[in-house]
Amino acid sequence: MAIEVTSGNSTLIQSQVANLLVQPLEQASTFLAAGPVVLDSSQPVRVPRIVNGVTAGFVAEGAQISDGDVAFDEVTLLPSTLKSLKVLVKLSNELIRTAVIGLDAVLRTRLVTDVANALDAALWDGAGTSNTIKGILRQTGIQTGTLDLTDADSLIDGIAAAQGNKVNPTHWAMTSDSFAALRKLKIANPGETSDQDFRQYLFDPTGISGGTAFHLFGLPVIITDNIPKVSTKARVALVDFSKVVVARDVNAEVKILDQTWGDYDSVGIRVVSRWDTALLQAKAVTLLTEA
Repeated sequence: MAIEVTSGNSTLIQSQVANLLVQPLEQASTFLAAGPVVLDSSQPVRVPRIVNGVTAGFVAEGAQISDGDVAFDEVTLLPSTLKSLKVLVKLSNELIRTAVIGLDAVLRTRLVTDVANALDAALWDGAGTSNTIKGILRQTGIQTGTLDLTDADSLIDGIAAAQGNKVNPTHWAMTSDSFAALRKLKIANPGETSDQDFRQYLFDPTGISGGTAFHLFGLPVIITDNIPKVSTKARVALVDFSKVVVARDVNAEVKILDQTWGDYDSVGIRVVSRWDTALLQAKAVTLLTEA
């Protein structure tokens, strides 16, 4: 007697598509979450700044006070030639009607996320070529230094360089690989052998201090892939985000184009975003690179 089983009768088995769509694994946008100064404008933005002030001195009674000159310049954002981030997806009305999930809503969310990821990468390390965003790591005049992922002193030297420039850094920024290398640093306990089994971590092995955020030397750590290696050399940035300005023209404008491809019975979903960034003070960024 033969018994009919499911493995031989797949055409008779009902199936159901789950009412969800699994998103890819990806990092969250980090730049805007760090708290830069955000200016809203649809026009080019000029931020005036004082390059240097005057030197005050002691003057005797009745003596002439010497003249002083104050130098000004400006930071320019959103030039008229700056390009926007844009993306467009077209899909048929049959697909929208027959999809198990709310496909148009899912795609709108997905496209906004994709634009946000591209924006995050540009704000950090955009090349600034061909009228695109020049990221803060590519800005002219930033402080540079040497990074040694085997020696925490290189981080202290970076902090000292920032403080020497009268900068109060607010965040570290680095890749997960760099952060892991620093967290693995160990030292011998006082009076004990230097054998590996008796060594302790230099930093809190959880990497967490004062809440749920990662910290190193008291400063929160931003984990991002948008500080890529240069010629296989890792980089770590020390940033004062109070001196970082972001100009926002269009946040993430979503348009449903239901007439453009009407002769194909299809619609388009378009997302447009336009931003720019600059440093109010160039030394607000200290970029450490492996030797």
